[in-house]
Amino acid sequence: MAEGPEPKRRRTEAGAEAEAEAGAKAEAGAGAGAEPGPGAPFPLSSVRLRRLLRDSAREKAAFVHGQVTGPSGEDTDAVLILEKTPFQEEKIEELLRKHTKLELQMANDIYSTYRLYPPPELSEIKTTVVYPATEKHLQKYLRQEVHLIRESWEDYKNITLPFIQSQSFSIQWVYNILEKKAEADRIIHENQDPSNGFVLVPDFKWNQNQLYDLYLIALIQRRDVKSLRDLTGEHLPLLKNILQEGKEAIVKRFGVPGSQLRIYLHYQPSYYHLHVHFTALGYDAPGTSVERAHLLADVIDNLVLDSSYYQKRALTFALRADEPLLKKFQEAGRV
Repeated sequence: MAEGPEPKRRRTEAGAEAEAEAGAKAEAGAGAGAEPGPGAPFPLSSVRLRRLLRDSAREKAAFVHGQVTGPSGEDTDAVLILEKTPFQEEKIEELLRKHTKLELQMANDIYSTYRLYPPPELSEIKTTVVYPATEKHLQKYLRQEVHLIRESWEDYKNITLPFIQSQSFSIQWVYNILEKKAEADRIIHENQDPSNGFVLVPDFKWNQNQLYDLYLIALIQRRDVKSLRDLTGEHLPLLKNILQEGKEAIVKRFGVPGSQLRIYLHYQPSYYHLHVHFTALGYDAPGTSVERAHLLADVIDNLVLDSSYYQKRALTFALRADEPLLKKFQEAGRV
């Protein structure tokens, strides 16, 4: 799910559309002027479009800024993430047979291109809603320039950590999962050990209808580890549990062996509660680029070699132009 200051949960991101996807599972709903309460359907039909924040041809997704008018007449911002759901093999024949319209676009020798219009029941759009949305949410999904940062341990202590501590990044949704106040029915595996345990849940980017884009998140039980930078040899039992038990749970539940999984951490993470991503190896998941993803097996090996490995080495990550952390690095003359 995904993932904080970003990144869905959400976890995860265009990538990590993590925080948004952690925020809500929305459905089309009520009429104009309705203010959705806890558990109520979001009034999708009453949303007024303000602007398209970003679209992604690769992900077949659009990120939209909208507004909803409440009962007292005030306008409240919302972010809508509209994603074309993956094709399901068992429905392809039905799609070809029941299409409502077929337009020829081009024909040349053995090649031809058509525009096919499927029936409504085969035209599903996954809709993720962040509501109410803050300016931080809007900026998160706005298309922006990206800068690469090379963070030393001194940079982390003097720039990144003070920044994290100064921010009010809400991760209550993580605690709700750990305490089973939310999503208890979605838990795939749980190790309740307070120091070395974790909960494994599907990420909201995965609809669980097919396996090629499998995506799960392991959330650790303990609350004192923010990111890769906090990890030491003390955490090896925890990390090994996540690696081994996570693979075992996924092969048992979904039939996907560990050799077909990509298991990794993000740095910078989308939210500052240590979590591990499990994705299908053949899936080009958001946030798997070399400047962000760190394979869990490599992290374990590095800590075996040196308990303080991540308190010594420089780490590289990308920041969007509008991110306050980038401004801190610029002010310190590090960019």
